[in-house]
Amino acid sequence: MILTPVDAAALPRILEVFDQGLGEDTFARAIFRRIAATRALCPDLVADLNAGRAKAVALAARFGIPTLDEDPAVAFSWDGKVIRTRSETSVVFHEIAHWQIAPLDRRPRPDFGVGAGPETGRVHDANAAVCVDAATKEEEENLSSLLGILWEVEYEEPAILAFAEQNWLELYDRPSTPAHFARCLRVLKDRGLLGTDGRPAPPLA
Repeated sequence: MILTPVDAAALPRILEVFDQGLGEDTFARAIFRRIAATRALCPDLVADLNAGRAKAVALAARFGIPTLDEDPAVAFSWDGKVIRTRSETSVVFHEIAHWQIAPLDRRPRPDFGVGAGPETGRVHDANAAVCVDAATKEEEENLSSLLGILWEVEYEEPAILAFAEQNWLELYDRPSTPAHFARCLRVLKDRGLLGTDGRPAPPLA
């Protein structure tokens, strides 16, 4: 949930300050500018948040991830076997990213063993399945958030909306904010989830 709503009129200045905060990090800046460029798809920060769902479902199929056309509120976003896809497009991409990031031994757990997401209905059960510490949960949420956003960019979705909604622009004028973004990108790249061009790595053939 967004902490501070972003005013569409203020967004150009916010993006400029964030960009400047990346300093000489050309890798992070190039990726950030791809995210920022999706503003053209939602000039007033308004878009149909469900319009691209089929794209996310198709990506899940490329990875061999089973999906179910059902609202996560009836059970879990990920129940250990399928992603329930009757969610906003960005949420489905986010769940795919979680699947990529979670260790194999945690994929069979509801919500990947990190606790209930906002869409999950069986909150108690999801939280009972948690098997990581708070630091691991926070790190995986950050990485899944950013990787899901980068998948949105690849599929020509308005990724800037999720970037704002998931608080990557919160305290944008503090050096720690772009630094955190750049660090998460490096972690994703080191894990083989981003290519040298900063684009999400496609499924193995």
